[in-house]
This record gives sequence, C-alpha cells and structure tokens, in this order.
Amino acid sequence: MRGLEQLALIALLCTGCAPHVQPRKLTIAAAADLNFALEEISRSFRQQHPAIDLQTNYGSSGNFYSQIQNHAPFDVFLSADVEYPRKLAGEGLGLADSLFVYGLGRIVVWVPAQSALDPATALQAAAVRHVAIANPQHAPYGRAAEAAMRSLGVYDRVEGKLVLGENVAQTLQFVESGAADVGIVALSLAIAPPVRDRGRYWQVPLEAYPKMEQGGIILKESAAARAFRSWLLDPGGRAVLQRYGFYLPGN
Repeated sequence: MRGLEQLALIALLCTGCAPHVQPRKLTIAAAADLNFALEEISRSFRQQHPAIDLQTNYGSSGNFYSQIQNHAPFDVFLSADVEYPRKLAGEGLGLADSLFVYGLGRIVVWVPAQSALDPATALQAAAVRHVAIANPQHAPYGRAAEAAMRSLGVYDRVEGKLVLGENVAQTLQFVESGAADVGIVALSLAIAPPVRDRGRYWQVPLEAYPKMEQGGIILKESAAARAFRSWLLDPGGRAVLQRYGFYLPGN
C-alpha cells in the first residue's frame, strides 16, 4: 500500500512540474483605418485560437512597408494599399501565395458633432482655418484625400490650411482635439461605434479619387499566420469588414 501511495505522490508532483506551453506569438502590422474593425475580428479570433498570442500594431502603411524592408519583426502585414504587399512579394519579403485583397476603402469629410460646418461644403468654407489629412508621402488615405481635393477643385484653396497626420487615425484625432476644423478620414473610422456619435461626415464620391484596394500578405510562414488570414477572409471576418465600410471587391 505504501508503494501505491508513493507512486500517487510522484504522479501528483510530476503534474505540478509539467512544462507550461507558451502561446504562439503572432504580430500584425495593420493600417490605421483598420483599428476598430480589426479589434472586433481579433476578439473572436482569440476566442477560437487561445493558443495564439495575437498582437497588433497600427500605423501608416508606407511606414510599415519601410520597416518591413528593414526586417521589422512582423508576421502579417495588412495595408491600406495592396501595392505595398505586392512589392514585398516581389522583393521576396513576403509569401506571394498568401497575397490577398480584403476590401475597398472609402474616404469621408468629417467634422465634430458640435461644429456648425456642413461636412459636404466644409472644405470650401471661409471660416475653416485648418484641414487635416494623413500625410500623402506614406499614407494611402492621405494620397486619396489629396486626389479627391484636386478632383473636386478645392485643393488650391485649402493647400495652405493643411495639417498632416502621421496616419488616418491621427488625422481624426486632430479634428476631435480642435487642432483642425475638418478632416478627410476613412469611412471605417467615421462609422465605428466609438466615433459615430462624435461627428458628422460626407462621403466623398468614388469617382473623385483612385480605387483604394486594401490588401495583406503573410511575411513569415506559420500555421498561426495562415489561421489568421483565413479568419479575416472567411464570411465572418468579411461581414465585420463590410459593416465598417470596407466594401468587397466587385461590390
């Protein structure tokens, strides 16, 4: 009997000494316009994949592209312009067979809820002192904003009033903080639950700027990265993206 008790004690001690399995870390570099939509998608992904430690960094797609060229430790890149992932695939810095388009972006003219400005005419208002857009040098939404203003014939009027955000999320912050009177931001941010009651927007006509194909790529092969890509592109992920204004290609 004593032998059995000893075996049981050894078994109990071995159970306590079992190695702790560390979650697999998966790091995403994501365009700033994905902030709210991706957070919702990530919550459901984590519930279904608790063994994956999902970490997301938001910023300018152009800046992320440069960082990845310099071997920044990201596993997946979600860009506001699919051309950046395509370039990375061509440069051998991403897996060409994983390249995908996840949606089409839209831009809006946004003003705070308390503003007297009409967002449809705000860019032409003489009272406007500062207009916020993302920096066109590295932010796709900034390039779209500049193209739209030129197409609408207001660029020369507002060029001297421009305030440049590091990315489209910071652009929205500039308007909310009062650093700018009006901004051109992503539809996905304007209609997000935390923002939609804080402002009003006018959707810029699609013909006023080039089509914004947004896409991604897996940078480092792993089962976790493939699982995340599938989750984003499956009907559940696509439904969330569409709810945040990311129209699907062909729609």
